Amino acid sequence: MQTSYILYILTTMDAFRALEHTIEKNLGIHCSNYKEDYIKRRILSRMRSTGRETFEEYHRFLLSSQQEMEDLRNALTINVTKFFRDPDVFDVLRIHVLPGILQKRHRVHIWCAGCSSGEEAYTLAILLYDLIASRGGSDVSGLIYATDIDQEILKRAKDGIYDKKALENVSHAQLARHFTLCSDGRYEVKPHLRELIRFRHHDLMSGVPISRFLDCISCRNVTIYFTEHQKNDLARLFHPSLAAGGYYVMGKTEYLSREVESLFTPYNVLEKIYTKKDETIC
Repeated sequence: MQTSYILYILTTMDAFRALEHTIEKNLGIHCSNYKEDYIKRRILSRMRSTGRETFEEYHRFLLSSQQEMEDLRNALTINVTKFFRDPDVFDVLRIHVLPGILQKRHRVHIWCAGCSSGEEAYTLAILLYDLIASRGGSDVSGLIYATDIDQEILKRAKDGIYDKKALENVSHAQLARHFTLCSDGRYEVKPHLRELIRFRHHDLMSGVPISRFLDCISCRNVTIYFTEHQKNDLARLFHPSLAAGGYYVMGKTEYLSREVESLFTPYNVLEKIYTKKDETIC
């Protein structure tokens, strides 16, 4: 009985590893960069939705269905988000961080890493546009790099069309200033916000930054799916990508491990905002 159970476990593990290999090869998603429990939960959810009972059975179905490939991609990369998620964080950025940057330079460079469907990137654009406008807009400017690994979700971000629920934290004044009401009841971001953003495909685990000398990197609610090793690698990627004193904004439930905490100095611990610490080896 025990031998049969061991064989069952080994067979199941082999089937799961084979499935992971297909995901990496066909979808370009490196499963080793994520917690195994996270990957399994997403796959099991798709298995229930498609009526497949084993990894092997689901694997065969996946290889036969391009639609399921896309559905699995969406399941693995899904990120629940909305405009001004965690409003207190954006209050700190609006009142302190962005004005502080503009006191030192005339052009702000921000990286919105793991931007998903674009809500956070456009939120940053709203803050930046309003701040520039309040200063006359003549001698200051900004650029936001918004990146994600998922090409389909990037397309949605570029489209810039959202339902009312995603905009529940947007004020009436901001809604009127920055969005156009569509005939179907959704809202489309106006061109002046689009002009501040460059959406690009990018894998955070590539080890290559989207740019250098950045003033701020916002990577929120992304690393919760990563292993500890990958979280540390990401912090080591972000550190040299920032300009001196640049800001790193994390999600409210995320943290810097002891291995990399010496790379950054806390700026606002409650809102998980840090600044780059220079001349540090980690």
